[in-house]
Amino acid sequence: MTRYADIPKPIRSGMVVVDPDRGTPQRIIVLQFNPDTLERSIAPQSAGDGGDAAGSGAGNGDRNEALRLKGPAQETWKFTAEIDATDQLEIAAPDGIHPQLATLEMLVQPTTAQLRAASRLSQKGTIEISPIEMPLTLFTWGSKRVMPVRLTELSVNESAFDVNLNPIRASLSIGMKILTVSDLPAGHRGADLYMAHLAQKERLAAAARGGSLGALGLGGTDLVTGRG
Repeated sequence: MTRYADIPKPIRSGMVVVDPDRGTPQRIIVLQFNPDTLERSIAPQSAGDGGDAAGSGAGNGDRNEALRLKGPAQETWKFTAEIDATDQLEIAAPDGIHPQLATLEMLVQPTTAQLRAASRLSQKGTIEISPIEMPLTLFTWGSKRVMPVRLTELSVNESAFDVNLNPIRASLSIGMKILTVSDLPAGHRGADLYMAHLAQKERLAAAARGGSLGALGLGGTDLVTGRG
């Protein structure tokens, strides 16, 4: 009898809702299928981007700030997630994939308890009511990418339904902003998690093999003299 080597179980991507005070997971969302593609956009926060280079004073200021950074780069992610109840018959009844969709939608919604609390404060004559703070959400893509995020886009395309009109198949376009130390207050658990994420990038960059000037068609003196 032919025996095959054990095939490792694939790791799923997903999200973890974390209590920002205790650091304990409140909810774990495992994506049913890993997205086929990820679109990432990274925009540096350059100190010299805000000035008008045409003006004499502003131009000098821009040149002095050209290589300076104001903070971490702003990074956004976009991907498409698929949910299909026909692949998991136990979730096809009685609600279809309503629970899975609702779980994701609640990442961008305040709870009824939070809304009622805000309403009570308003009825008591409170002049200024602080915006409702949402739970800390982490996005995970393997052990090397665990980062605090804020959902910026959630578009749902429901494409199949059961006899009770419960959705049983849907495609979700999800957009996220990576939260950095520039977005979170000092001491916030999310800021610490971002620093750990950035440190992981530094370790991976240090492990990359360096190239040579010869591969670029340059000699050792070309960078010093500025001549090719």
